[in-house]
Amino acid sequence: MEPLHKLFIYRKKLVQPYIEQLLKWVDGITYVMSALLILTLVYEHGFLISFEEMEIINQLYHFVWIAFLVDTSLHILLNYSDTRRKFRGLTWVVSLMLYLTLIPVVFHEPEVEGGIHDFWAFFHSRLYHVVLLTVLSLLQLSSGIVRLLGKRTNPSLIFASSFLIFILIGSALLMLPRATYHGISFIDALFTATSATCVTGLVSVDVSSTFTPEGLFIIIMLIQIGGLGVMTLTSFFAMFFMGNTSLYNQLVVRDMVSSQSLSSLLSTLLYILGFTLVIEAIGMGMIFMNIHGTMGMDIEEELAFSAFHSISAFCNAGFSTLSGNLGNEMVLHNHNLFYITISFLIILGGIGFPILVNLYETVSYEMKRLYHRYMNKNKRMIRRVHLYNLNTRIVLIMTAILLVAGTVAIVIFEWNNAFAGMTSVEKWVQGFFNATCPRTAGFSSVGMTTFSVQTLLLMVVLMMIGGGTQSTAGGVKVNVFAVVMLNLRAILIGADRVTIFNRELSHDSIRRSNATLILYLLIVFAGIFSLSILEPQASVMALVFECTSALSTVGSSLDLTPTLGSDSKLIVILLMFVGRVGVLTLMSSLIKQKKITKYRYPSDNIIIN
Repeated sequence: MEPLHKLFIYRKKLVQPYIEQLLKWVDGITYVMSALLILTLVYEHGFLISFEEMEIINQLYHFVWIAFLVDTSLHILLNYSDTRRKFRGLTWVVSLMLYLTLIPVVFHEPEVEGGIHDFWAFFHSRLYHVVLLTVLSLLQLSSGIVRLLGKRTNPSLIFASSFLIFILIGSALLMLPRATYHGISFIDALFTATSATCVTGLVSVDVSSTFTPEGLFIIIMLIQIGGLGVMTLTSFFAMFFMGNTSLYNQLVVRDMVSSQSLSSLLSTLLYILGFTLVIEAIGMGMIFMNIHGTMGMDIEEELAFSAFHSISAFCNAGFSTLSGNLGNEMVLHNHNLFYITISFLIILGGIGFPILVNLYETVSYEMKRLYHRYMNKNKRMIRRVHLYNLNTRIVLIMTAILLVAGTVAIVIFEWNNAFAGMTSVEKWVQGFFNATCPRTAGFSSVGMTTFSVQTLLLMVVLMMIGGGTQSTAGGVKVNVFAVVMLNLRAILIGADRVTIFNRELSHDSIRRSNATLILYLLIVFAGIFSLSILEPQASVMALVFECTSALSTVGSSLDLTPTLGSDSKLIVILLMFVGRVGVLTLMSSLIKQKKITKYRYPSDNIIIN
């Protein structure tokens, strides 16, 4: 036993550091190969390539395959204990799928047709190799991004940078020859990519006539990534597949997705992705049933149309493949269910993932309680109180108030104006739809310029308020607006604390809400002021509408966006980016944070009013 013990100590002290250094080098090479694979895929599907170029691409895929085989094998052989601790079950499955690609290498192709030949051919197919290598590359890059959090890097800076990186990547993708019919300028590609990634909906070109199906696919992927959040996706892949991460990583991700504890972090990420896919699938089915056979499309086109608009609506993006957005004559009449479905997708995406998780937990609990009460009478279930947390109550109540008040007001102002010629049912449906969209979706069913001034002013307020926090919506958020209004009420009635539903709001919540609103107003004013200099021909209402829409990531416009110059487009791009990342998040990533001090200065009062 003593020689074995000495050998173990020798390996631990002398050999292990070299092994770890070797694995780091191999990991670095694999990161580079992963990025190279993604770029090669883009080149392959974005350009018309020759036979010689295809041969080079296949050789590169072969090198990437070898890199992953070497990387996985060295981790298992040289550092098995640590690898076993970090790898999850699905990671072992993906690794096994990688090793199965060796079957065509070890064994010759069977001469007899049958199951064995099909088995061999499957693992030898190019599609299997490319898909597997793409998955492995995404996992490798995701784990690398999450590991950056363990370097004590500013999480806000990483969050903002992730959106910026995807915007630049999306801009490059939209400029590929296969993405557009007749080409697109860089500023328009950047504008469209920013609008899609920041789930805004403002467009400087006509989407339906500019982008090919490949281009529309790029746009909808940017919308999905931007709606969920880059860090949400990368954190999910890293934690679900790659296993354990550092405690600091988990704490940062927990704050990003508003998880209640570290133990529920992965389940929260699963809930977010699960809710997204399920809701978008249901929305796609509802849209398909409503438009089937009414728009002159075949089945594949109808499914693509339904999927695109379901994702765009749930992510509050406001993009449409129809000319004239949702005011196109093909859907404007006799498609009330279509507009209602889009509206509820917008609402579900805009209330926020924490609210959806809380609602799911509440419904799940009530179903279990009813089951134990009526079906399993021998077992009693302890009655829980406060199923809905304070955040859920505020968001749901504020959302209901804004939707009802907005619908009624718009119907009153536009009954014989913008909605003239519609049936009574269509007017109420359009009123509900146009009260929902300004709270960050950006779809339009009626020309915005046909609305009265009163409706436009109401929409500006709705755009400013926006949706719920941790959602696909923008604006200052209904949570912030509610806290500001509650604080105002407390001051007017002379209360020394802000309370609601028998709960006292924290001082930090009030400070952050006031700061968010003030920063929002300052930035939107700066945008309006800048555009008034660059676009002197535009009306003040159009400028206010454009800047508020961009900063709130809404996407509505008084037909000003396509007429903007390049400098003006850059300002709108900046507003969309700031609005999606978050004003406080962006500021905290750029401004050095002050260390918490252990002392306090004497307090004093300033004369106010």
